[in-house]
Amino acid sequence: MKVFVVSVVLFCYIRSCNYVVFCQKGVFLLKKSDCMHIPDGFLDTKMWVGMGCISSAFVTVAVRKANKKISEKHIPLFGVMAAFVFAAQLFNFPVGGGTSGHFMGATLIAILLGPWAAVLIMTTVLTVQCLVFQDGGLSALGANIFNMGIMGGFFGYYVNTAIRLLVRNKKGMFIGGFTAAWCSIALSAVCCAFELGMSGTVPLKIVVPAMAGIHVVIGVGEGLITVATLSLLLRVRPDLLHLQKI
Repeated sequence: MKVFVVSVVLFCYIRSCNYVVFCQKGVFLLKKSDCMHIPDGFLDTKMWVGMGCISSAFVTVAVRKANKKISEKHIPLFGVMAAFVFAAQLFNFPVGGGTSGHFMGATLIAILLGPWAAVLIMTTVLTVQCLVFQDGGLSALGANIFNMGIMGGFFGYYVNTAIRLLVRNKKGMFIGGFTAAWCSIALSAVCCAFELGMSGTVPLKIVVPAMAGIHVVIGVGEGLITVATLSLLLRVRPDLLHLQKI
């Protein structure tokens, strides 16, 4: 029976934007969720409080850095990227087996504006999604910001930077963008899985390979969208690719 319950929890959880079944104090509950947007009730108190404190610290530093470095050229792009990521996350694409995924966007923001800017914009997007659309729980908001905004933004930024140092031409920008976006999705999924596993929602040995496995496929879509956006900007607004990073 235990194996069956775990299987149901995991199967439902990795189906993006569907309903999730989980057991809390012996009672089965049904909640609408996205596999990268953790809902309320999936993390234990220590986990969501800890992740909230970590994310709050990063957001505070991000605000300070933005205040020091932001310019008139940055401000419109901040708004455009927030709107673009928010809208892009509304559209799911199929990845097989009845599962779908959506664009995350942290790496694209980090490539254009820097990792701290990615933290700020993703925090804004995730907060609106949580409070207005109930996409992700309020208690889990810190964890969601950490997974998608902090880990996705910083890891994607530095992977892209490393590849650009090795491949310096236009090809390097596309290879770096795709690889960084793909890696950021995979890492964010693994972080989410560890948080769920350490909270006792689903066993680690089951949730980590399941989340990582589906998101390496979703990462391909993330990479393609990132490359397509960079290619478009290179043709119409190449100056936006050379703004000071925050």
